[in-house]
Amino acid sequence: MCIGIPCRVIEAGRWTARCVGPDGEQQVDLLLVGEQPVGAWLLTFLGTAREVIDAARAEAINNALAALDAARTGDRARIDALFADLVERTPTLPAHLTEPQ
Repeated sequence: MCIGIPCRVIEAGRWTARCVGPDGEQQVDLLLVGEQPVGAWLLTFLGTAREVIDAARAEAINNALAALDAARTGDRARIDALFADLVERTPTLPAHLTEPQ
């Protein structure tokens, strides 16, 4: 399984950037996304930026990763807090999963 990790650019170069994410600072290859400004959010995998994302998507991905860790440790309260938006509504399935075949 491949898991992309959101990182924020803290120092930009033409081909690489120094970024900070959940695991601390790392040097990230920018060849797939091009030069990025300081403050940009990148979805990274194995030290390479794969996609430029916005702060809201970075937060959602980080929450999902934190929820995986909480599930691993059995911390249900933390999972509920990370997905508080789901408590307020009932999630709906996409049409292709609800319509009879």
